[in-house]
Amino acid sequence: MKDVASLSREEAKAELARLANVLHAADKAYFQDDAPERTDAEYDSLKRRNAEIERRFPDLKREDSPSEHVGAAPSDGFRKVRHSIPMLSLENAFGDSDVAEFDRSIRKFLGMSEADPVDYTAEPKIDGLSLSLRYEDGQLGCAATRGDGSVGEDVTANALTIRDVPERIKSAPKLLEVRGEVYMSHEDFAALNARQAEQDDKTFANPRNAAAGSLRQLDPRITAKRPLRFFAYAWGTVSEALADTQEEAINRLRDLGFATNPLMELCQGTAELVAHYRRIEEMRATLNYDIDGVVYKVNDLGLQARLGFRSTTPRWAVAHKFPAELAWTQLESIDIQVGRTGALSPVARLQPVTVGGVVVSNATLHNEDYIAGRDASGNEIRDGKDIRAGDRVQVYRAGDVIPKVADVDLSKRPKGAKPYEFPEECPVCGSPAIREEGDAVRRCTGGLVCRAQAVEKLKHFVSRGAFDIEGLGAKQVEDFHGRGWIAQPADIFLLEDRDRSRERRLKDLEGWGDKSAEKLFVAINDRKRIDFHRFLFGLGIRHLGEAAAKDLARHFNDWPPLAATAIDAAKESAMEDASQAALDRSPGWKEFLSIDGVGRTLVRSLVLTMDQEAERDSIERLVKHLEIVPPDAQASDSPVAGKAIVFTGTLNRMTRNEAKARAEALGARVSGSVSAKTDLVVAGPGAGSKVRKAAELGVETIDEDDWLALVGGA
Repeated sequence: MKDVASLSREEAKAELARLANVLHAADKAYFQDDAPERTDAEYDSLKRRNAEIERRFPDLKREDSPSEHVGAAPSDGFRKVRHSIPMLSLENAFGDSDVAEFDRSIRKFLGMSEADPVDYTAEPKIDGLSLSLRYEDGQLGCAATRGDGSVGEDVTANALTIRDVPERIKSAPKLLEVRGEVYMSHEDFAALNARQAEQDDKTFANPRNAAAGSLRQLDPRITAKRPLRFFAYAWGTVSEALADTQEEAINRLRDLGFATNPLMELCQGTAELVAHYRRIEEMRATLNYDIDGVVYKVNDLGLQARLGFRSTTPRWAVAHKFPAELAWTQLESIDIQVGRTGALSPVARLQPVTVGGVVVSNATLHNEDYIAGRDASGNEIRDGKDIRAGDRVQVYRAGDVIPKVADVDLSKRPKGAKPYEFPEECPVCGSPAIREEGDAVRRCTGGLVCRAQAVEKLKHFVSRGAFDIEGLGAKQVEDFHGRGWIAQPADIFLLEDRDRSRERRLKDLEGWGDKSAEKLFVAINDRKRIDFHRFLFGLGIRHLGEAAAKDLARHFNDWPPLAATAIDAAKESAMEDASQAALDRSPGWKEFLSIDGVGRTLVRSLVLTMDQEAERDSIERLVKHLEIVPPDAQASDSPVAGKAIVFTGTLNRMTRNEAKARAEALGARVSGSVSAKTDLVVAGPGAGSKVRKAAELGVETIDEDDWLALVGGA
């Protein structure tokens, strides 16, 4: 199975057709026949491959694309339910060090020392199907699957057939959403499969798939015959607090009649969490249900509220997954891919092997040092064993991360296998590929001359996280670039004018017509009005990801001030005495570095971009076609929405991280330094130079109590 990045257009089209057939067949087996033919991991792997190909070739996306559905195609027979509080996923931890980092991040965010006690609950992570139960006046009114986290399927009639789901509960809050996991025990799963076999029906692949397919039956009578169980582990909307702690709240749910996991334990600190994880890991094979890790949650619900949420995950919880699964296979070859920043990335082409339920045929080799058996500092890894084509290698996966080559069996190395020589020239354009001091990656110096970089930058520009132009995907980018129609992003917005002038007639190309051409032009025109952070991300500047783009957008609010600051920083970098210490004090660099989430590495990339005339002109050409929309305040009616805030001194009632998160949630921009652009300074005890600077500039300064009163947090 070829890597997605190496597929040609025709190969991608054929592969999407194959995947559609395979996945739709799997859906039918899963949802209609209750007889999944693939493991959950295999199914998800195929879905991810389908999505990767569609991201690279969006124009090839089929009308029956499996990516249009979450997990699998939902049945038309189910009413859709919007969750009042989203059912979010969890961050993953894969080792003890990740657990320690989770505990450290909690303490840092809350301003607590290592000596301060923090209690956590630790419970098995059930490998089942998430379900939300909404009770009003003690009566079950609605049961919904997780779906995409925001919208699920109404499976109320089916949920009522589960013996662990009460239809009525006594002494409950007026409104209560109970959340948990639907699963099937090993014993019941074996019995169900035996019955299926006796009736000449297809058997199920595993308990998780059997539970999911059973819950989504259109006929509740079929679900009633399936031995489903339910563990409650959380809650959504409630009319009154269940308790003050996670442990007490789960006990309250148990007292209301819900099954809760008896292995949940209260732990203090990393050592106790890991010790309980080890105990559950040892018990895993003897449990009567499937688990894939242990979930840790901050016990104090008041601290949970202070910690809050990231965009898709809570800060106060993490899933400690069980170790990655390993497998041995043969490394057939090493290929080099060239990315949009010029990075030469080595990829291992493997003899396909199943690792953790997923068929793996490619794995990352990171960089030339990793292949040679050393880290970036020259220290040995894998006992100094290098990696060569023909080697027998150990491959591992952890969760959904990209497969990696972990080890080499030297006893199986073929005679005559030669050390891999990493190319010093770009395999695409032949330009020198250099490795700058301190950089682990070798990069092509061809820039826009390198077709791989130019095309990849354009593909990135039209990708979903950036301009997301419907109908203009990887295939069209490659085609139009090859014809000389588009060389840089601004050319995209000239396609319609050149078409009307008959200079380049889109409808005359194979696969195009009047209607499809007009549809593309409409989509392009729709993107002339673009959110600032999407514009920034679309530029494809190295190290400028979506999160950093949002940080920059919140701070500068528009392109001209950001561009001016980057140009100033570039001039400062060109000065003869431009030591890093001097740069950190210079106005341009200082402005960037005052932004939380922006570091020196990103500033250097911004400086390099604006210091290159061709890159700068390309961006300015693009800007002339656009209406860049400033960041929307998340709370437009907030008194601090759109304002630049600086926190200084000691805050007694919240940490700096809490204050920053609260301010940004209300639509404010938080800066680390005071300038003429600052709207408000919040000063606690110990504040010094920033308060004096605010006074000099006439910027309003208030204390912590006034801040909390202003934002309604007193």
